[in-house]
Amino acid sequence: MDWISILVGFIFFLNFIFAGILIFLERKDASATWAWLMVLFFIPVFGFALYLLLGRQLNRKRLFHWDGQSRIGIEQLIRYQIDAISNKTFDFKSKETEDMQDLIFMQLSNSDSVLTQDNAVDIIVDGQKKFEALFEDIDNAKDHIHLQTYILRRDDLGKRLLALLIKKAEQGVKVRILYDDMGSRGMTKRFFKGLQAVGGEIEAFFPSNVPLINPRLNFRNHRKLVIVDGRVGYIGGFNVGDEYLGLDPRFGYWRDTHLRVEGSAVHPIQTRFILDWNQASHRYDIEYADNYFPAIPLKGDVAMQIVSSGPDSEWEQIKNGYIKLVTNAKKYVYIQTPYFIPDASLLDALRIAALSGVDVRIMIPNKPDHMFVYWATYSYVGELMKAGARIYIYDNGFIHAKTLVTDDEAASVGTANIDLRSFRLNFEVNAFIYHQETATTLCQIFLEDMVLSRELTPELYQKRSHYIRFKESISRLLSPIL
Repeated sequence: MDWISILVGFIFFLNFIFAGILIFLERKDASATWAWLMVLFFIPVFGFALYLLLGRQLNRKRLFHWDGQSRIGIEQLIRYQIDAISNKTFDFKSKETEDMQDLIFMQLSNSDSVLTQDNAVDIIVDGQKKFEALFEDIDNAKDHIHLQTYILRRDDLGKRLLALLIKKAEQGVKVRILYDDMGSRGMTKRFFKGLQAVGGEIEAFFPSNVPLINPRLNFRNHRKLVIVDGRVGYIGGFNVGDEYLGLDPRFGYWRDTHLRVEGSAVHPIQTRFILDWNQASHRYDIEYADNYFPAIPLKGDVAMQIVSSGPDSEWEQIKNGYIKLVTNAKKYVYIQTPYFIPDASLLDALRIAALSGVDVRIMIPNKPDHMFVYWATYSYVGELMKAGARIYIYDNGFIHAKTLVTDDEAASVGTANIDLRSFRLNFEVNAFIYHQETATTLCQIFLEDMVLSRELTPELYQKRSHYIRFKESISRLLSPIL
């Protein structure tokens, strides 16, 4: 009994030490700190193991660096745009863009997000159409193909993509693939042997030293980008796998949103890929070359910024952009997201908008792919309904889109979900768009999806079972660390 008492006392002493480290050294926000303290004290040993896997902070050293940025004039262009907006001399090409100059300035000064105003944008919401367009662009490539994804499967779609990339590499096109080691768990080096044999290059982001097991669950690269010949760019929510074609019976039809971009915005998309590639390769082997940043003729009139965020950033740029869009809205805010776990700042912004008479609507899936996240989502949308927001549950499969559109003026489409993981723990990238026609199209897509959805009314929400209420309460309590 003495040994048991000593062991229990030692465990609680270690918990006290770990709690002190958590509070005084990690300096997390208060909600996450309390959530981890609960885990540490209620499940002492296993809780600390969880903290090592999920709770540790990323060392904010300069992860991403590329000397070529000065060669393509990004730094000079950012300074020029900041000065011109500050001095009221910037040449905005549309009223929508000028109306959003405070948001544009914020992303310029805090995220180095250059504003481009000459883009043509195709909105793609169906997996079959997305990969048809992508495969056609890849097939037409003459110089290089840069592909970055969170999930890359070894299934039929993955094999079709790989076969096409091998064909292009054999033709002399430079092919590079960057995938996230955790998102693409189960991926093997053998899968890429044919591509590597013909000169293709492959890198994994934050790989594990143990095959098939990666203990680093946080700080994943959730970005999905493709750049073809420096002239065509893709950004959005689709990964690479059969489920994104609607072929997984567990999810059914996969409803996502992706953008195909032509215009000057392809250059910052290319820059983002190069920064991530050089970090992952540790060789910094992509240097400036004209073929990566060719002169692009005028393609359209869509104004946009490519905004990145991640745990290496001082500010939560994409979340701050969401908040600015919400607070600027006068008529409506329409959001589609698979996970809805906002922090207090975004939740307050949405609540205030709804209480102010802005038409706030949020669309979420009808089925979970992460159980705790799903019931935490239910808890938060239930709270917003009290302020007058309307909630829709998509019934035509699984909705994975990450879109926010306001007032037929501005929108955001990208990889960042409305959750703390996307805001603080993952590396994300979104396109912020200031263009009436594009915003109106995204609004119309939302309205069409509403026909395939059912509204979660306050009356229906109040009728949920005690068991669901219990799951919501537990999930809500754990939401800061999900």
